[in-house]
Amino acid sequence: MSYEYVTVEREGALTIVTINRPASHNALNVQAHRELAAVFDAFAADDNQWVAIITGAGEKAFCAGHDLKQQASGGGLETPESGFAGLTSRFTLTKPVIAAVNGVAMGGGFEIALACDIIVASTRASFALPEPRVGLAALAGGLQRLPREIGLKRAMGMMLTGRRITVEQGAAFGFVNEVTDGDVVEAAKVWARDILACSPMSVRATKEAILKGLTEPVEKALVDEWHYPAMAAMLQSQDAIEGPAAFAEKRAPRWTGR
Repeated sequence: MSYEYVTVEREGALTIVTINRPASHNALNVQAHRELAAVFDAFAADDNQWVAIITGAGEKAFCAGHDLKQQASGGGLETPESGFAGLTSRFTLTKPVIAAVNGVAMGGGFEIALACDIIVASTRASFALPEPRVGLAALAGGLQRLPREIGLKRAMGMMLTGRRITVEQGAAFGFVNEVTDGDVVEAAKVWARDILACSPMSVRATKEAILKGLTEPVEKALVDEWHYPAMAAMLQSQDAIEGPAAFAEKRAPRWTGR
């Protein structure tokens, strides 16, 4: 399928999604939202795709957020049911998504990155939730995710002022996993390869249990995790047999994701 504002590449079990509106700093209009929602719908449904990377075209911006010019012309704030970029409200996605932040991540663009599981960022990257400066608020998860990621006072300092922080500050605050002065997508692929070396069933079960465990007491989560869908699927999978067999036979495992 071809898209106007998104490009999709597949390298084995890896899907690479690029927001392709560089002239608009990869800000998202209604059509871009719809295309990204369709892309991540396809990724979630494809048993042969195990990890995704999302990045932006060009060197200036990962994503500058919502297309304010569209809104100023009466275009509104329409986003898909699955959230900003089809990602920020996709709470049932257990496959890992890596943000390769190649430039500014502003507003909804920062919220896309926060919705990802790992953030790899260029030395050119910077982050902000500047919505109050244009009469709006970070309604795509920023208000909820950022305090959980960096603590209440740091998050309040960013969100009440709309201040931009550097990639070094993002790493110090703990939401950036890696800073690179090289090709940020290639750096993200290294993380993807490490994930792909693991059983996809185990990875999904792990992600699911971590995220559900954030909102449950530990003693409850230790009981409930055995019944989470991805965990139950892992425990009944061929991969759960293949992993120990490969270890015993001193060979690399052959994961099937089943």
